[in-house]
Amino acid sequence: MMKSPLSPDAAELIARRFRALSDPTRLRIIDLLRTREEASVGELTEALGASQQNVSKHLSALLAGGFVARRKQGTSSLYRIADPGVHEICEGVCAGIETQLAELEAVLGG
Repeated sequence: MMKSPLSPDAAELIARRFRALSDPTRLRIIDLLRTREEASVGELTEALGASQQNVSKHLSALLAGGFVARRKQGTSSLYRIADPGVHEICEGVCAGIETQLAELEAVLGG
């Protein structure tokens, strides 16, 4: 557990990690990798319906953020979740969104 209050350096590192997750394509990549042991750029490109260049760019950001790891196999690169803590982050955010949506539905429906 980190000390509170956060130091400026710690806050910057945490913000940098959140920025790595702040793109919808990156979140979709993380979501796809949650259900697979590993996936190649080509597999992710096909599943996302995105260009290989775009997927590679986002994988680079996730790799730099420490969220995914890369393994070379021949001429391919295979990616996997490197930080299982990302699952907890995603589940916490998704639970909050589900609560918000339920509350909004209750207001609009009632």
